[in-house]
Parts: sequence; C-alpha cells; structure tokens
Amino acid sequence: MARIEKASFDFLNKLSKNNNREWFGEHKSLYTTAHENIIDFAGALLGEMNKHEQIETASGKQSLYRIYKDVRFSKEKLPYNTHWSGGFRRATKKLRGGYYFHLQPGNSFIAGGFFGPNTEDMQRIRQDIDANYTDWQKVLSGKVFTSTFGNMKGDQLATAPRGYAKDHPAIELLRYKQFLLRRDFSDEEVLAADFAKQASDVYKKMRPFLDHMSELLTTDANGISLVD
Repeated sequence: MARIEKASFDFLNKLSKNNNREWFGEHKSLYTTAHENIIDFAGALLGEMNKHEQIETASGKQSLYRIYKDVRFSKEKLPYNTHWSGGFRRATKKLRGGYYFHLQPGNSFIAGGFFGPNTEDMQRIRQDIDANYTDWQKVLSGKVFTSTFGNMKGDQLATAPRGYAKDHPAIELLRYKQFLLRRDFSDEEVLAADFAKQASDVYKKMRPFLDHMSELLTTDANGISLVD
C-alpha cells in the first residue's frame, strides 16, 4: 500500500519558508517527486474507500487539488499552498456529501460532510432538526461519533435563523450553516505505512451521518424519493 513519504512533508516545510516562484522553479524536481508520491497515496486511499463506499472520483490524481494558488481575488499573494489536499465525490444523486483530506506538517486532518448547502437544502435540514432534534442529538452524541470526531464542525449563524425562536431547544444545531466532521492526525500517524487504511476507516465512520443526510435531502416529508 502506498504511503506518504517523509520527503513529501519535507518539501512542504521548505516551501513554507521559500514561497516564491523563483525557489519553486529551481526545486521543481522536489515538487514532482513529492507530488507523484501523494498521487500514489490518494490512489491507495481511493482503493480502500471503494471497498465500502461508492465514489465517483475516478483516480487518486483526479482527487488532488492544485498546489498553485489563485491569488487574483486574495489579499494573500503567496503563490503556492503549503499543504497537499484533495477530495472524493460520492456517486449517484442519492448519495450526498463529500470527503476531503488535508496533509500538512502539524496540521493534517480527514474531513467530510456538507460544506455549502444551498438554500433549499438548508431549509430541509433545519425543518428536520426542528421536528427531530432528539434524533440528531442521539446521533451526534453516539460513542463512536464522539470518540472519532468530537463535535460537529462548521460555520454558524450569530443568532437564530429566520422563523425559529432564539430559545428553541435545538438552537445550537439550527444555527449551523455547514455540517462537517473532522479527525486530526499527527505527523507520525500520517507518515505511517497504514495511514491510507486509517483514513478510509475514518471516512467509513462518517457514513451513518452522510447516509442520514442523503436520505433527508433526497426525499420529501413523506419519504418519497425526489431523485431518479
């Protein structure tokens, strides 16, 4: 099984101290070697995930995000990201949510969930929280869930969403604008030979939550499917 080589992290450490086009051009071979290693790792991770999930992303290479930053609309003008990252799309319209990985010395994590629900999805989610918040609380307080992810992450509104009372018993859940799960890893864990399997196992533990949300977002209040 492909593993992340220490040299791939060493490259990021060097890049963080020399984040400019001149240095990058002079050390392009270091980038190429590290990038190929991360492609191999992402392919191994995809292979592990396909044992328990339906993934639309065709290859590890296609899962990766570019190291080159788009600085056109950013105040931060450093040209390169100092992390490796990528994402996997779930297959079919009935499987909602997505998976993400972020690999960076001192800041590596596996994540997944719903990063930017549209207005219609957000309305449906809040309706379900309003009607079934005790079920949500049971899911989010489950032993496997809390031991793996702690609390649900994501941006929240500063106050109650329109149409809901500020003293609603589920007001903390109703304020969420994103619904994200995250598990952090140490550098030692990331560089271990079995990290692809460990990361896949974390994604697998997200499945009950993602499948619940998928069912919610692809059916109406009577449980009738809204997708083909």
